Amino acid sequence: MHLSIIDWLIMLVYFVFVLGIGFALKRYMRTSTDFFLAGRSIPAWVCGLAFISANLGAQEVIGMGASGAKYGIITSHFYWIGAIPAMLFVGLFMMPFYYGSKARSVPEYLRLRYDEKTRAVNAFSFAIMTVFSSGISMYAMALLIQTLGLLHGIVPDAWVFHVSILLSAVIVLGYIFLGGLTSAIYNEVLQFFLIVAGFLPLVWIGLRNVGGWHGIQQKLPTSMTHSWKGMTHASTNSLGVEVVGLVMGLGFVLSFGYWCTDFLVIQRAMAAESQDSARRVPILAAVPKMFFPFLVILPGLIAVSVTSHSTAVQAPAALTQQATTSQHAVPLDEEHPHGIIPLKIDPISGKPIVDASGNPVYNYDLAIPVMLLHFFPTGILGLGLTALLASFMSGMAGNVTAFNTVWTYDIYQSYIKKDASDEHYLWMGRIATIGGILLTIAAAYAVTNFNNIMDALQLIFSLVNAPLFATFLLGMFWKRTTGHGAFTGLLTGTAAALVHHGLTIPADAVPGIHGGWIHTVHTYPSDMAQNFWTAIFAFGVNLLVTIAVSLFTKPRPEPELVGLVYSLTPRAPEHHLAWYQKPMTLALGVLAVLIALNLVFA
Repeated sequence: MHLSIIDWLIMLVYFVFVLGIGFALKRYMRTSTDFFLAGRSIPAWVCGLAFISANLGAQEVIGMGASGAKYGIITSHFYWIGAIPAMLFVGLFMMPFYYGSKARSVPEYLRLRYDEKTRAVNAFSFAIMTVFSSGISMYAMALLIQTLGLLHGIVPDAWVFHVSILLSAVIVLGYIFLGGLTSAIYNEVLQFFLIVAGFLPLVWIGLRNVGGWHGIQQKLPTSMTHSWKGMTHASTNSLGVEVVGLVMGLGFVLSFGYWCTDFLVIQRAMAAESQDSARRVPILAAVPKMFFPFLVILPGLIAVSVTSHSTAVQAPAALTQQATTSQHAVPLDEEHPHGIIPLKIDPISGKPIVDASGNPVYNYDLAIPVMLLHFFPTGILGLGLTALLASFMSGMAGNVTAFNTVWTYDIYQSYIKKDASDEHYLWMGRIATIGGILLTIAAAYAVTNFNNIMDALQLIFSLVNAPLFATFLLGMFWKRTTGHGAFTGLLTGTAAALVHHGLTIPADAVPGIHGGWIHTVHTYPSDMAQNFWTAIFAFGVNLLVTIAVSLFTKPRPEPELVGLVYSLTPRAPEHHLAWYQKPMTLALGVLAVLIALNLVFA
């Protein structure tokens, strides 16, 4: 792979622009509200793009591409079952509580609804989660730089991975340290358009090369080209999970647990200029989100549908001379069972990694990068690489801004220094940004144990977000829930998730970070199946324990819960909104399209 001067210039211009936004916004960061919440003055459409772009980090672009290559089109459930319904729910029911209560973070809402100890548990667990999520993005960016040899000849090969980690850390630290959340939001909007511009040509070229969707269906097993077929039993689909585990684990617990409680995305909606705008943010974001499987999952399917010895397209113009029939695609064979997906190499030792059975492990995380190298010519390759780099930094920046807010407001101000000036908390926010980046570097090295970063990410969500969702669900819709019940349930739910993970393990995995570190009593077909059931156990235990303890403890007086519980909160008037601006109308339209997509790819 040879990058031309045009490719380098595209990437250089992007990095300069990103840091330039931070410098331009630095003079507007006068208060902690400006730094952490963007002054609550961002238009709804900007917040909507930032809402999905904050989630469109390496976890989404690389992780979903990897899952597409590993599991097939069934990965679309992470969008059509595991995202859209929850995003609509957030806009319709939960944003009024977050925005109306004037809480500066999700843990602060828990303090208002329950008590200080419940907030503390969530604040610390969320801070840990954001560090690991940011580390996943940093690892992916370093892996890309190492794989593509972007630093070849500049630093010794043995140092490339480590230098890549530091390089990505410095860039993200620069624009967050200077411009805070506002800088992150406007960079996320830029990154959204870059990702779309970089990946649309990749999907188009790839589909033409393998003979379109029909060509993919001919080359891959049926279980990888249908989203619902084979879901009656875990052994008849590539994901290794039955319909109950999918709908309850992903569609309900993990999905709602992430979109309803993760401050990373909620923070973007809370920056909107009004409550009406804040409610529309996740609903508007759901529209492009529905079509993202075609942008990030399809490249993974294409990568396992084309063999390493097939002819790469040298220029988009040359592609127009080919017919869209499968005869132009080289069929898969026993020598290339995973298409152009390479083996996973340990970034430290440089040796291939094998599973518990001694079989080589394929590095599905490289599905998107190898697609770029396989199909993109000079110039467009630079745009594609810039789109990838943008996704990594978007994921890192989103998690770091969430971390510095929760650390400053919910940990530092609450338990370390309560009565400092606003200038002091602004200073602490910038220090927390540096600390968050340093912790992210450590987390990036821990992620090297997974061959699919989406598996690692869903494990984190099952341990943190899944039990937390039960706490939110009961708190918002059952006024009898008490602080003691929420605190006890949150602890036991998280403990249940850890115990389940420690007693189970995916097939061919070695006991440790993948599970089985207590004792193996059950083996799941895949990491993802294990994650879904870990989430179900965490949610179920938290729900039951919270209800039981709440029934035996004294609830708060109802007047104190106005604005925090659904049945005690006055509905916001919508008569001043046009019919197409009303959240319910928008949500019903999105839901209709969602049902159609599920039927088409069933």
